[in-house]
Amino acid sequence: MFDLSVRGSSVKTELTAGFTTFLTMIYIVPVNGFILSDAGLPMPAVITATALITIIATLFSGLWSNTPIAMSVGMGLNAYFSYGLVLGMGIAWQTALGIVFLSGLLFVGLSFTDFRVWIMTSIPMALRRAISAGIGAFIAFIGLKQMGMIVASDATLVTLGDFSSPGVLLGVLGLFLALATHMFKLRGAFVLSIAVTSVVGWILGIADTPKGIVSMPASIAPIAFELDILSALSLSLLPVIITFLVTDMFDTLGTLTGVGTRAKLFQTSDKNDKSLEKTLEADAVATVAGSMLGVSTTTAFVESASGVEEGGRTGLTALFTAAFFILTLFLLPLFEAIPSNAIYPILVVVGILMFTELGKVDFDKSDLATKAAIFLIVALMPLSFSITNGIAAGFLVYTVLKLLQRDFKALNAGLLTIAFISLLVFVL
Repeated sequence: MFDLSVRGSSVKTELTAGFTTFLTMIYIVPVNGFILSDAGLPMPAVITATALITIIATLFSGLWSNTPIAMSVGMGLNAYFSYGLVLGMGIAWQTALGIVFLSGLLFVGLSFTDFRVWIMTSIPMALRRAISAGIGAFIAFIGLKQMGMIVASDATLVTLGDFSSPGVLLGVLGLFLALATHMFKLRGAFVLSIAVTSVVGWILGIADTPKGIVSMPASIAPIAFELDILSALSLSLLPVIITFLVTDMFDTLGTLTGVGTRAKLFQTSDKNDKSLEKTLEADAVATVAGSMLGVSTTTAFVESASGVEEGGRTGLTALFTAAFFILTLFLLPLFEAIPSNAIYPILVVVGILMFTELGKVDFDKSDLATKAAIFLIVALMPLSFSITNGIAAGFLVYTVLKLLQRDFKALNAGLLTIAFISLLVFVL
């Protein structure tokens, strides 16, 4: 069924790879619980829903595409969901779930067309890298803010927080641990960082110790099928829907490109090889399903690369990963007891890793239009607390400057379409 022999793998290898992927991405369950709970969703329900959608999406991906790609709630867009839409724009979380549903529905429809190829080839690679870097800066800023390292200031808008506070110092410890464990490429680096920081917090009395380790899963009834699609069907929210759609596509295609290179997947021009197409379809379907369960956009996880490094080559790796995630359904008391400043350092490190995409841009060979667009995309996402604003400003400036330069070859239907949508962001 999985063509193990053809791909040079075995059940034992796939099992090891699946467990490795599980260890490297288990952090998403408590982290997503904290992030979406800030938007008003009950944390116990979010934790259960996150575990469920990870199991369902990863299982479906493995069976449908026969690739070792695990899926869960995407970092970056979950932060945008809570801090950009719900807290920033004052949108009800039910409406925000409706936005996720509509973007996923569009992704499902477009997965069966050449649109994804058209939109990706329409946008210059430098701007794609800028979007990734901008989201990285955005979620890192959120992490620093939530840890109390950055606070509001009447004089300068933002300033350093109180580094004599035990909570802030615990966040500093968590940040250094997350950076160090990742730097030394320890298996389950983020999990280890969260565990050590949590134990220190419990011992020093900064956070309450767990009242237990294992319990039955919390009900997802408070958030399941609570999405408000009708409220999301607003012209003023169209740019936000497009932002979720395009960002999910960039995130997934970027992940699949990186992981696929190591696993020698998605590299063939053989028209009979449908693995990329089916993985994208699985991603799109998972986003729709996730919004119904009550979580933000689901996407392919770059942590799948860890399983690939262990030899995972087929969908059986994904199946084993999904099976291991069943364990997380029963760890609610432990997850709830984790100090918030053991969680938010992970956002900062993930942001740093995403920001490094900017290093791949050749600024010496870039013109002013490209440089200005990159700067606005990266700077405005954290400064305006909005991924949409950053993308819109960048693409508008890029298009206008290219028109003034009469560099019509650099413009195409795809870019002009995105520029028009970007204009709507500010007009509406």
